[in-house]
Amino acid sequence: MYFNIKEAIKVANQVMLTNVERHLTDVEIAVLAGAWEREEYDQIAAKHQYATSYISQDVAPKLWKTLSDALGEKVKKSNFKEALKRCWEKQKLVDDQSAQPKIIGSDRFKHAEKFLQIDIYRIQAEAIGSDRYIERPPIESLCYETLLQPGSLIRIKAPTLMGKTFLMNRLLSQLDAQNYRTVSLSLELADRKTHLTNLDKFLRWFCINLSRELRMPNQLEDYWDEEGMGSKVSCTTYLEEYLLAESDRPLVICLDDVDLLFAYPEIYEDVFGLLRSWYEKARSRQNWKKLRLVIVHATDVYIQLNLHQSPFNVGLPIELPEFTLEQGKAFAKQHGLDDTEIVEPLVNLLGGHPYLLEQAFSHLKIHPDLSLPKFLTTAPTDAGIYANHLRQSWLTLQQQPALYAALKTVMVANKPVQLEPIQAYQLQRMGLIMLSGNQAVPRCDLYRQYFQSRPQEEE
Repeated sequence: MYFNIKEAIKVANQVMLTNVERHLTDVEIAVLAGAWEREEYDQIAAKHQYATSYISQDVAPKLWKTLSDALGEKVKKSNFKEALKRCWEKQKLVDDQSAQPKIIGSDRFKHAEKFLQIDIYRIQAEAIGSDRYIERPPIESLCYETLLQPGSLIRIKAPTLMGKTFLMNRLLSQLDAQNYRTVSLSLELADRKTHLTNLDKFLRWFCINLSRELRMPNQLEDYWDEEGMGSKVSCTTYLEEYLLAESDRPLVICLDDVDLLFAYPEIYEDVFGLLRSWYEKARSRQNWKKLRLVIVHATDVYIQLNLHQSPFNVGLPIELPEFTLEQGKAFAKQHGLDDTEIVEPLVNLLGGHPYLLEQAFSHLKIHPDLSLPKFLTTAPTDAGIYANHLRQSWLTLQQQPALYAALKTVMVANKPVQLEPIQAYQLQRMGLIMLSGNQAVPRCDLYRQYFQSRPQEEE
């Protein structure tokens, strides 16, 4: 066994159990996983949809302080791997010398051995590359077979936390095994004020990050001529004559969170027109046939685009559905829960929402003494396991009173509510509502109960 991110998180979790008598939270796991990959705090925040200040000024400093106190040495973002590895090596030595392993740390936690036997079920699959995955046939096979075709394009749509990233990572992993070159790039990582308001800066950012992901030298200055050729031709030339020409292997570019561009009319028409032009080139030009595009978005396309310049009316459209009851039962079994009788009441509360179900199954596995009725009662409250998730959405909405008022209207209504299009798409992207046209209903009863009980404005 070697020391990897999964082992690091297990060690950190054991340290937390021993010294502060609690598990790592999801956001702390996200910080550890991101820091392991040398991501900056703003990247971690964007990936997991938190405010940067919340990560950099609250979660991370408190996490490093807790680990420092527990391990007896200064722990920070730049050295936490070494600190946790030393603890892991000590633990291995103890394990080798004793049939009953003990947690390294303070004696203050009296029942440490019990907790050592608990797997860290709450480690998110995205953070550690878990193989937990429930297929939603025929989506997976259809996407994979499509991306094997030269010049193909796939559009994947689903609200936040519905599994788009898991599907995308699964596909890219399968294509990696076929010796494809793959790049995954989230537009959440672009600086909104710098990159999303200026076409040239955005396309430069795009090309630089493609080069970085492909581990190719940045040769932008050899191909870029904003004044002479223009940014779009420069970007196209860089892709065609450098990134594509460098290898005979197919190149899959997955663009996540493209709906962020919908709010930036100064660039979105040109960017989406460029993607459409690349798709058209791939139908007739040999070098371009190596290109495959995956466009991932969380809302319906509510912007107006020229029919012949839009990438949203070509290729294979995929909309991720919620889990069925049977898929929910299979998901529960993957979490080690043999009593699938609990699944139907959970689905009644949470819908077939993958993230919400994953959190429920993990929590119930870790806390076998917790009754299902108590879980269901506390879930939509500040005392439940979704408190951080729900409050984060609520705080986000507090910054947009009109949007919050629209959501409250949906949550208290006993029939679908007609919303203004932009508000409907914003709430859809947050995953709080489901839409049929502009008719909105709560995505699940958890959200309905929680937001019904919240005040109209923050006190």
